[in-house]
Amino acid sequence: MQIRGVIKSGLGKGARFAGLDWVTDQFEKAMGFKPFPGTLNVRVIESDLPALRSFFAEKDFELVPDNPTFCTAWLKKVRVNGVPAAAVFPSEDVRAHGGEVLELMSEKHLKDTLGLKDGDQVSITEF
Repeated sequence: MQIRGVIKSGLGKGARFAGLDWVTDQFEKAMGFKPFPGTLNVRVIESDLPALRSFFAEKDFELVPDNPTFCTAWLKKVRVNGVPAAAVFPSEDVRAHGGEVLELMSEKHLKDTLGLKDGDQVSITEF
């Protein structure tokens, strides 16, 4: 299955989250690499929105904070234009985007690695 979307600028919150020690450590254990300190935001194209629920029905691992003031987040292993990544699903009470925007973490700065800019289309597939 494939989900297509368009790159959009984020709010900067993903960089803070991805840079937390407990996030970095748990992400590395689950994915096998440390995350780049930031996320790639992808607005899913309208025709692929109905497939989102089934595509992400099963998550691969949970990031659990050692401090209860932080939220947990579920992640699903994916590929973005072939590059390994994880889609991040923070607790609903702290989500910065609606259900049509995905936040993706990878070991690389995805925009630079893939030569992308805001408005470019990407393909998200299962890992």
